[in-house]
Amino acid sequence: MNIQKNVALVAHDNRKNDLVEWVEWNDEILAGHNLICTGTTGMILQKAFDKKFENGEIKMTPKIKRLKSGPLGGDQQLGSMIVDGQIDCMIFFWDPMQPHPHDVDVKALLRIAVLYNLPIACNRSTADFMISSPLMQGEYTPTIKDYSSYINRYE
Repeated sequence: MNIQKNVALVAHDNRKNDLVEWVEWNDEILAGHNLICTGTTGMILQKAFDKKFENGEIKMTPKIKRLKSGPLGGDQQLGSMIVDGQIDCMIFFWDPMQPHPHDVDVKALLRIAVLYNLPIACNRSTADFMISSPLMQGEYTPTIKDYSSYINRYE
């Protein structure tokens, strides 16, 4: 991971306001990183940044790369980016109290993030610890398990 991280930001509908509040609280830190969001979350965050910029509360709005909405393939797009090494960490405020029609997609996204040893924060406390870590501001090389025995199991 480089000093400038590729940070994935995702939130279920009932947690989008929580994520916006968290991002606004940490806007100066996040402004130095690349933000990748699923569709609706990215749209809401961009509006919040634009409003703070217009009000003179921040000096610049970070560029947000928006993927598809989660249920429309955004979760899979994000998973693909993780596999390709294009995501360094993920903040995913998910709602454990609501059923989600794309629950299998969410489970697959979390599985692939764990498989590739990606730092994941699923609530505000963990997100606070992650973003305030000295590792967030420097280079870091995560250890990824060697899966060659699995890949070569039929040879």
